[in-house]
Amino acid sequence: MNNMRMLAEEEENDDGTEVTWEDQQRINTFSKLNTRLKSIEERLEELKQEKEALDDLSTELELTDEDESVLYKIGESFLHLPQPRAIKRLEKDQAALSAQILDLSAGAEQCEKEMKELKVTLYARFGRAINLDE
Repeated sequence: MNNMRMLAEEEENDDGTEVTWEDQQRINTFSKLNTRLKSIEERLEELKQEKEALDDLSTELELTDEDESVLYKIGESFLHLPQPRAIKRLEKDQAALSAQILDLSAGAEQCEKEMKELKVTLYARFGRAINLDE
């Protein structure tokens, strides 16, 4: 049983690379960026689903009569709005949602860029002794 090994000998890192304070700060920054990226991705998915629902609603509203009053959700309440006003409100909501999606996408890209730079630095320093992948 003593012959069982978790890693092959050549994969073991026994060079004793010391982790400096700066290295630890880089690792912590990477971890924070990774957590932020996961949060942004979850929020983006929610917003994309909401946008898809608004797109479906837009199609449905176009099929209704202009004279009809429709129920439109604002916050937690539903209001009766004339069809043209509901369409204008929907377009405004779609534009706001698209802007949020763009902002979050830019934030995700920035996190990924910073994480890539940190990966290069940390892998250069620690090689196989550090795992920064999922």
